[in-house]
Amino acid sequence: MSHWLRSYGLLLGWTALRSRATLPLNLIIQTCLAVGIIVGFAYLVPELDDATELYFATGAPVLGLITVGMVIGPQEVASSKQEGIFDFNRSLPVPRSALIASDATVALLVALPGIVTALVVATLRFDLTLDISALVVPAFLLTAVTAIGLGYGIGYGMAPPAARMMSQLVVFVALMFSPITFPASRLPDWFESVHTVLPFQYMADSVRDTLNTPAGGVPLLPFAVLLAWAAAGFLLTFRIMARRP
Repeated sequence: MSHWLRSYGLLLGWTALRSRATLPLNLIIQTCLAVGIIVGFAYLVPELDDATELYFATGAPVLGLITVGMVIGPQEVASSKQEGIFDFNRSLPVPRSALIASDATVALLVALPGIVTALVVATLRFDLTLDISALVVPAFLLTAVTAIGLGYGIGYGMAPPAARMMSQLVVFVALMFSPITFPASRLPDWFESVHTVLPFQYMADSVRDTLNTPAGGVPLLPFAVLLAWAAAGFLLTFRIMARRP
């Protein structure tokens, strides 16, 4: 265990140093995205009701997490493959799980400012009164871990050009055609059924239900589905990282 922790600490520092040139830009992107969704999307609806405001307020941080984990993450992995960093990392005498954990930690830290900004701006813009559940932190963490795990699965499991194209498809589907900032009932029946399998709806549901607790309590189904998707993403990533270089 001490070897794993020491390896994780060293790798965390190495990952942060390697990303220092892009970290400020990523932070700016997350902040602008959070503000843009809350302020910009509100212009699309002539008269905002409480339900719409809640969807915008809770959907913005979820989209921020998806962007960090499933868009920026695969693109950075693709670049690391082309620059030889991927093969170098696999040659290091450290646990593969520590490599994955260090990358995931940096990605999670990058996402935090966007989450905080989104909630602050939403509170000021919509004058919301939220009924926050004690499960709000696990909901955000599980959403982030799922996005990061799936993003790394895309990045490590696909060739760099394909990973970049897939990340663009993900952000397109998540932003425009996923029930994150609007109810699933607005989608065609077949597309609504597709989202009962994909993780996007469950990300939004877990965050929304813990920021504004329903009368019947917080449903646990979204947590279970996200846990399964996160496990699948990280398992795929670990299997690829565990291969001999």
